[in-house]
Amino acid sequence: MTTTAAPPKIFPPIDSTFLYLINKILGGVETLHDAMNALVPVIRNYFIFDNVVVFLVDPMTLNLDVVYARATGRGKSAEADVAWGEIIGSQVITSRQSILQEPQDSAEVDRLRRPFTLGVPLISHTETLGAIIFIRFGSPQYTADQIAFAEYLADQLAMVAAHENLKRENRRLEFQYRTFQVQEDFISTLSHELRTPLGFIKGYTTTLMRTDATWDASVTQEFLTIIDHETDRLQDLISNLLDSAKLQSGQIVMDFQVVRLDALIKDVILRSRLHHPALNLQAEFAEPIKPIQADPRRLAQLLENLIGNAVKYAPDSPVMVKIAELSNGVQIEVSDNGPGIPEKYQSKIFERFFRIPDSQSNTRGSGLGLFICKQIVQAHSGNIELISRVGEGTSFRVFLPDRAEF
Repeated sequence: MTTTAAPPKIFPPIDSTFLYLINKILGGVETLHDAMNALVPVIRNYFIFDNVVVFLVDPMTLNLDVVYARATGRGKSAEADVAWGEIIGSQVITSRQSILQEPQDSAEVDRLRRPFTLGVPLISHTETLGAIIFIRFGSPQYTADQIAFAEYLADQLAMVAAHENLKRENRRLEFQYRTFQVQEDFISTLSHELRTPLGFIKGYTTTLMRTDATWDASVTQEFLTIIDHETDRLQDLISNLLDSAKLQSGQIVMDFQVVRLDALIKDVILRSRLHHPALNLQAEFAEPIKPIQADPRRLAQLLENLIGNAVKYAPDSPVMVKIAELSNGVQIEVSDNGPGIPEKYQSKIFERFFRIPDSQSNTRGSGLGLFICKQIVQAHSGNIELISRVGEGTSFRVFLPDRAEF
């Protein structure tokens, strides 16, 4: 009994209809990875390959990064063992020319050891962005028409990659611009915040030191009280600035220990009332509250910042502190009945240096307090959220787990 070999597969011609389909696919994608995902099943009906890989040049390190790799044919069952064209990829990018490598040993039986490898550069204008490598195992050879199609496809992919790079660079520049704006605003705010207490301290100190005037005890005490107040304000500003930098860089090590929240909150409320005698501050929680793992000093700082934020932006409103026990932790809520925060600013409220524009609030600040709050909560493996409506008040809701993951 004789057997006949299966006839070779006949591929449809690469014509204008097929090229239009390629352009239509590429016009509907945003990234090179998406482009390849959409193209691979389509082009294999016209252009056979077993493996395909796309390398891009990292502009910072000049190394080759694999942004797409797929085994679709005879090498699929041995993906880890087959070649992926790393060497030819470097050669193609260096030479900026297509390179075709064919197997030297035609007698080799194992198809995976007889790769036909075609590498084509991805060039946009004068810049070489990377290379696309097609690998066939065993046969057939690449024809001149197929090589020309691979070069056409590489040109189209280069435009996709260049567009993707441009969008990435635009996002980077936009982020950099926003960062510069924030830093400029911060420098302006910091300059004002530093000059104001320093101005008071300098002015009243100079006044007290005058040799041509005499001040009675009550005036002297008033001046000294103002100097003391402005010194505290300056110290708080510098402390917040240093804390925000250390928290953001992870340089502050949390001192986790078992904390009784009820006792801690009572202490915070007592200090807050001493600092703000006119404050209507109430607490609502059932004793005892189950202990949690936390850094007591940072937790107190968190609560003081939230209460201080309410005092600053809702000075005539009562402030309520509520604590609720949950199955996996506790929830702390600090709320006021103040003017509320406009919705367009709520997504930025925890950003470092962010302040609501002066047109919305007459209160000036450094934009560090709520940023520090979020960093402290995240260091405790918790989360903090804002609930606010204009004209109805603001609430900050903090969840702290029983045991932080540290």
